[in-house]
Amino acid sequence: MQTLLADFIRATPEGHEAEAILRKCVHCGFCTATCPTYQLLGDELDSPRGRIYLIKQALEGAPVTERTRQHLDRCLTCRSCETTCPSGVRYGRLVDIGRQVVETRTPPRSAWQRLQRAALAFTLPRTALFGALLALGRMARPFLFGGLREKIPARIEPAGERPAARHDRRVIALAGCVQPALAPAINAAAARVLDRLGISMVEVAGAGCCGALRFHLNQQEAGRDDMRALIDRWWPLIEGDGAESVVITASGCGATVEDYGHVLEHDPDYRHKAARIALLTKDISEVVAAEAPALEALLQARPARKRLRVAFQSPCSLQHGMQIRGVVEGLLRRAGYELTPVPEAHLCCGSAGTYSILQPELSLQLRDRKLSALAGGAPDVVATSNIGCLAHLQGGTQTPVRHWIQLLDDVLQG
Repeated sequence: MQTLLADFIRATPEGHEAEAILRKCVHCGFCTATCPTYQLLGDELDSPRGRIYLIKQALEGAPVTERTRQHLDRCLTCRSCETTCPSGVRYGRLVDIGRQVVETRTPPRSAWQRLQRAALAFTLPRTALFGALLALGRMARPFLFGGLREKIPARIEPAGERPAARHDRRVIALAGCVQPALAPAINAAAARVLDRLGISMVEVAGAGCCGALRFHLNQQEAGRDDMRALIDRWWPLIEGDGAESVVITASGCGATVEDYGHVLEHDPDYRHKAARIALLTKDISEVVAAEAPALEALLQARPARKRLRVAFQSPCSLQHGMQIRGVVEGLLRRAGYELTPVPEAHLCCGSAGTYSILQPELSLQLRDRKLSALAGGAPDVVATSNIGCLAHLQGGTQTPVRHWIQLLDDVLQG
């Protein structure tokens, strides 16, 4: 694709990157077949190809409107198009650049939109504040109705006992910002599984949001600040204590942390640390799968019993962002679970961070479509690997939705 970027961005790092990405796109249209919003709306401008065209116009200095911004807002950044693209177009990075430019070149958002975004950016990354507000919401839940009631879980599974750090092998775990309040049992289950495999999983006090929330709310520099703060918290354990990896149990965070080296590559104070952390980052499924012999021995020691039927919802951040496919399914089968078929497994569930709040109509359509696909095999439980997907799906079904590591922990606990 031929491009002629405008003077305001041509000589910047973002301009160089955007131009390289744009030149890879051949407008073949393969991406439209796997784009969730195009599947729903049938509008070319709500497909990756159409949005690339809009971004190209904006970067070349053409006038942009609120409609341009709306089409970019509707993008889930699921990155399914990246998996499909035969030319290797890094669409996710391009849409980040495009959104920032369009935001500065369009009229201010409505007062309600600005308030929504400011409240989300202020509340969600602050774990203690979010936890307090969630507790208040759960008290008020019987008096709420509709979508608001759905977003507040009726029950939060207790974490259970967490093993002490007793092994020579240690990994750092990301606690996250909303997961400790919404689902404290996830990291506790991961710690128990890894402890049985001879690995201690430790969380660093005060290590908060990975930066994804504010970055994808178009507060990109604030998101980078969150990334730098997290690096500062983790660095002593990496440099001094020799932690062998950074383990992520929320694949949405994992896809972001894996990208630290790229997002902070122009920061002279953090680029080397960011690159090293990105290389050390692993999804919990990768760590468990790497210990296959030890896991097999543990599983064989457990008495055989009838296992549940499981529908695994592979989050976009896992299969398209981190490019991990089939690993979780293999671990669940090895643990004795029966996996049910999931049609259209590549399509997004509609959670996408804050998307379910900012684009509720589209989000609910995608959720209903995903739940219908998951229910087709009559599963006893739905498993996933991202807290956002878990909370979003649970609001629309009576079938339990849990993190897959909890299912593995159940088997190992007997």
